[in-house]
Amino acid sequence: MMSKRRQTLGIQILLGAIILIVLGYTLFPDTSDEAWQKHTARFRQQLLNKKLSSIRPGGKSGQVKAAFVVLARNDELVGIKSAIQQMEDRFNHRFNYPYVFLNDDEFTDEFKQMTSSLTNAETHYGTIDRSMWGYPSHINTTLAAECRAKMQDANIIYGDSESYRHMCRFQSGFFYRHPLLKDFEYYWRVEPYVKYFCDIDYDVFQMMKDNGYKYGWTISLTEYMDTVPTLWSTTLNFINEHKHLINWGKNSLLDWITDDNWETYNGCHFWSNFEIGSLEFLRSPAYTKYFEYLDKAGGFFYERWGDAPVHSLGVALFLKPEEVHFFNDIGYKHEPLMHCPTENYLQSRCSCDPAHNFDWDPWNCAARYRDRIDREFVWDEKKYREKTNPYRIDAA
Repeated sequence: MMSKRRQTLGIQILLGAIILIVLGYTLFPDTSDEAWQKHTARFRQQLLNKKLSSIRPGGKSGQVKAAFVVLARNDELVGIKSAIQQMEDRFNHRFNYPYVFLNDDEFTDEFKQMTSSLTNAETHYGTIDRSMWGYPSHINTTLAAECRAKMQDANIIYGDSESYRHMCRFQSGFFYRHPLLKDFEYYWRVEPYVKYFCDIDYDVFQMMKDNGYKYGWTISLTEYMDTVPTLWSTTLNFINEHKHLINWGKNSLLDWITDDNWETYNGCHFWSNFEIGSLEFLRSPAYTKYFEYLDKAGGFFYERWGDAPVHSLGVALFLKPEEVHFFNDIGYKHEPLMHCPTENYLQSRCSCDPAHNFDWDPWNCAARYRDRIDREFVWDEKKYREKTNPYRIDAA
């Protein structure tokens, strides 16, 4: 006869088998191939989520410290909500990168509540210090007011705006120094009322970092030269005094910004209301010296130097073409201009009309960029897949 010990062991094994069978039918009532495939797909997605958490902010390894940077006022809430909703729908619901909101005044509770409710990502709110949004001591404010009046009489856009000048100076040389951004490496600038037309299913920031890209753009155009009459001469003076900082030679972006062998600035710049860039580049000694040189010259207030030409000249002076990336796959509009991908393989993810694409308009500087800097700056499908596939969320 079987001993009690062996009987007990047999009962335990039988009970264990019954439990496993019950669990199996509870969790997987359908044991068909289709049901099993669905289960493994769910399991695979769980593993993928764990993988993605290691490259997002807050992950334990390989993380990119990146954020959306939003300069806005309380009365721009509707426009900001629209932009965030699109950003979440098109990109960030997959990656949950944080938002940093900056304002020269205190944000209202309503602004904070409404914007934070649109995302699962962290949101941070900061006030801009007077040292970053005000007149430096060397500026003659009486002369600055006279200059604004003259530009208003000349019907120059934003010619009479004092706050616009503070904004341009802040975006040119201070936003990346704000305490809320001190721990970040990359930023994506987001503005009120902008539109995003294309689904982006790969980690843009990780792709930028791993490939050594320090500046990303979608739209380029020429500046209103009446707003920057002495920006070029001031830049040339800086170059003459700091030749060792400039990236000279064939592997340079300098030919993009002048059409007449350095006599004049052709006005070409990246439209900075969209930019994805390296904060470390903006904090670099070279760019810092350049901004401080421009700031001392006073052109942000005596003229109307914009952050777009300042950033762009900085990129052209200090970076290499392989450190600059054209985001052809990000359909984007800031009134009145739009970048819309025209390639079929990208259009399948976009809702914009390629007939309204601004890229090759005479006012655009993309043709100069192609002919003088990089004939292949618009990636073909093969290169696009090679560059983005490692960062696509279905790449597990």
